[in-house]
Amino acid sequence: MKADRISRRKFMRDGAIAAAGLAVGVGAVGSQSAQAEQASESTDVGAVIRRTRSYNPNMEYRRLGKTGLWVSAVCLGGHWKRIDKMVPGVFKKPKEWLSADIESEGFRKNRRDVVSRCIEHGINCIDACTKEEVVAYAEALRGRRDKVYFGFSWYQEEIRNEDFRTAKALLETLDKGMRQAKLDYVDLWRIVMYEQSGRHTVREVDEMMRALEKSRQQGKVRFTGLSSHDRWHIKLMIETYPTVVQVVVMPYTAKSKALPKGSVFDAIKKHDVGMFGIKPFASNSLFKGLDLPGDPHAEENDKLARMAIRYILCNPAVTAPIPGLINTRQVDNMAKAVKERRYLDLAESKKLAKAMDEAWTNLPAKYQWLKNWEYV
Repeated sequence: MKADRISRRKFMRDGAIAAAGLAVGVGAVGSQSAQAEQASESTDVGAVIRRTRSYNPNMEYRRLGKTGLWVSAVCLGGHWKRIDKMVPGVFKKPKEWLSADIESEGFRKNRRDVVSRCIEHGINCIDACTKEEVVAYAEALRGRRDKVYFGFSWYQEEIRNEDFRTAKALLETLDKGMRQAKLDYVDLWRIVMYEQSGRHTVREVDEMMRALEKSRQQGKVRFTGLSSHDRWHIKLMIETYPTVVQVVVMPYTAKSKALPKGSVFDAIKKHDVGMFGIKPFASNSLFKGLDLPGDPHAEENDKLARMAIRYILCNPAVTAPIPGLINTRQVDNMAKAVKERRYLDLAESKKLAKAMDEAWTNLPAKYQWLKNWEYV
């Protein structure tokens, strides 16, 4: 078997391990279930966790809802918005990160180095939501595909594009993306929907859900979900399609908190949905300066990043934040955040709150919508 291909036997085994996780609540380490007994030699949940991909005893793993997968408490987001600071000249158009020359030697080395460091630390899930990200990370994983759970979205040819609002068209996008990225299977297909609720018709959403269901039936995709920037839309999708929406990807910053009543997290917990949080650093508005070697703000930025991750992980309904990381130092810092004391002390809380107030003030015009995610 080639190193970057998963065998049918391993695919079924991982599915059995995931099924075992369905019967295990968060924090129930050591409990037993009939499903776990069928899935592996051990009924100990800790043993199941240790069989996750790229397990590292220094990393925390969280159950990704009803998928039953155990993913690292911090995962790798697909965006590389400031990678030009590490690979000068990589952007073909100024400041347009999706214009990066993903075939260039410098870019490929940077992504492969970052992915390698993630694997070393036990960070075992990558979320890719554009065609460029899917192709780039599939290449970075070449020869070690079985080390990481891979999230897939080819948003340019999904439901936000009016030409891709039927199950047939969406399944063709999946096939095209898998073929171009040379993927034999996808762990999670999470379709990117419009940011505002109501911009998709019921028929269009039904078609999307049909495509997701069929992709699993065809054995191309293991688990399914969606992403959106509209919290009420996400809640509606979870409640309307609870068997299809297994994972959601949505904003959650170091300023976010659950609404006391009517929170999206009510639906997430009720329907056992895995949740990945994007924009944990408010699109880098939390930081000062540039992330270059020798940057005078580097140490302070690293501390703020760790505090933000610790704050977010205090919400047990969040499976994992998924920051975009542009160098191995940032990967090391995320692993360090997971190991640090979870709850912030009073001084840390005040410092992070002040920094996030400043981040809110400094948000670019195109990210003002993040303020709608202060209460989730």
